[in-house]
Amino acid sequence: METKYIFVTGGVASSLGKGIISSSIAKLLQARGYNVTIQKFDPYININAGLLNANEHGECYVTVDGHEADLDLGHYERFLGVEMTKQNNITTGRIYQSVINKERREEYRGKTVQVVPHITNEIKMNMTALGNKFHYDFVVTEIGGTVGDIESLPYIECVRQLKWELGKNALSVHLTYVPYLAAAGEMKTKPTQHSVQKLQSLGVQPDILVLRAEHEVEEDMRRKVALFCNVDADAVVQSIDVPTIYQVPINLLNQHMDEIILRKMGLPIGEKPTLGPWNSFLKRRQEAKRVVRIGLVGKYELQDAYKSIMESLSQAATYNDSKLKLEFVYSEELTSDNVARTLESYQGIVLGPGFGQHGVDGIYVAAQYAREHNIPTFGIQLGMQCMSIEFARNVLGYSDANVKEHDPDTKHNVIDIMEENKVMTNIDGTMRLGSFECVLKKGSKTEKIFGKEVISGRHRHRYELNNAFIEDFEKAGMKCVGVNPETRLIEVVEIPELRWYIGVQFHPEYESTVLNPHPLFLSFIKESLESK
Repeated sequence: METKYIFVTGGVASSLGKGIISSSIAKLLQARGYNVTIQKFDPYININAGLLNANEHGECYVTVDGHEADLDLGHYERFLGVEMTKQNNITTGRIYQSVINKERREEYRGKTVQVVPHITNEIKMNMTALGNKFHYDFVVTEIGGTVGDIESLPYIECVRQLKWELGKNALSVHLTYVPYLAAAGEMKTKPTQHSVQKLQSLGVQPDILVLRAEHEVEEDMRRKVALFCNVDADAVVQSIDVPTIYQVPINLLNQHMDEIILRKMGLPIGEKPTLGPWNSFLKRRQEAKRVVRIGLVGKYELQDAYKSIMESLSQAATYNDSKLKLEFVYSEELTSDNVARTLESYQGIVLGPGFGQHGVDGIYVAAQYAREHNIPTFGIQLGMQCMSIEFARNVLGYSDANVKEHDPDTKHNVIDIMEENKVMTNIDGTMRLGSFECVLKKGSKTEKIFGKEVISGRHRHRYELNNAFIEDFEKAGMKCVGVNPETRLIEVVEIPELRWYIGVQFHPEYESTVLNPHPLFLSFIKESLESK
């Protein structure tokens, strides 16, 4: 069949959940047996999300091929269980960079380069690239930003053009907000009407409306919206607040969202998908009785900076038949004076990833407390590096142990860039980005968790555990049990004498999905449940 394109736009306000709606639509179509992917077009000028401030933008998600992407790609992978790549996330910066490079190579043969048609043609080429190259049945495209934003206009124009060119092979889904005014005691549809009018003024008539609301949107109100927005009455669905984002596909299924899409695109309806494993996951989540208390120690105040970690812990808790009670501990405020009363109630501690020096002292303190009190502890990227430095300071006695970046004069540069392993990956400098192989030491705790010796993990960091200190670590009880076979760089450390004290250089949270939770998170939660 010809590739079908579904464009998801948002109106009225940001943060309504376009990524969750896009993921849910794709999940329903995937459940019907279609080959589906999702892509995100971000209107910011950055080339990628790599240099965006985590405290403002949230998590930077890394794909298997090393692309630094918007956090919505994490939702795509967690819902679909399908790996995304650089092609699944395009920014305005990349679009303009490509067009300018073509202009410098004289590919436009001296023509005046303009937003229309040159920028829009570049956008359209990227919008259809996945379908043309991999022949997906459906490509769901999320347009970042809010309709009416200046920076989103070229993307809306491309949606207009593609809807005209592709006919029934293109469909528009518009997500809007229906606010509840407490003073009036009622919900208001006027913002939705204005949002649709703005979209229509740009030449795009939405085929389906999704009404985001905190309360039930009554059928009469949905019919009113349909009438004033030129949308079929049965093509107005609601997305109200639910206990978990993983309930959203079921809610859309119950409102026949997949059937509406198939009917409008001229495809047979077929049998309603059961989503058996997905429903089983939701049932286990709902019926879980035990509670596991986890403290996430991190240097970023915006908790979305740890979105994938939070979701991975939640999934692992469900598969351990427990409810996750996750509390964030801001490392900047954690000291040796308050660490005991801050961390003593947690059954497990996660030391989060990050970049830069601020807040790392609090992570050192947390690592020491967790190690000395034998609390299950999971260090990820910076967390693993802090575990190593803390061990060097307080067990090996290297009081000046540090990251070379933070203390250029240290004689014990436990964490450093290994000169022989510098690899230039982009203009930002030396970074290990994307998926790399790791060989686990046979018989180690980590190897037993995975049940195999060769694994892989996605990386995003510059600094490594200095191989010159491996022998010292090993003798003192911190074992280096995971190694990259090509570079010999250390990927995993653990202290086997403790119940669960493991640090990994890679990001396992990027590879944990709803139906395939990551083994490390499963094991960590299991051990945490048994710790207190």
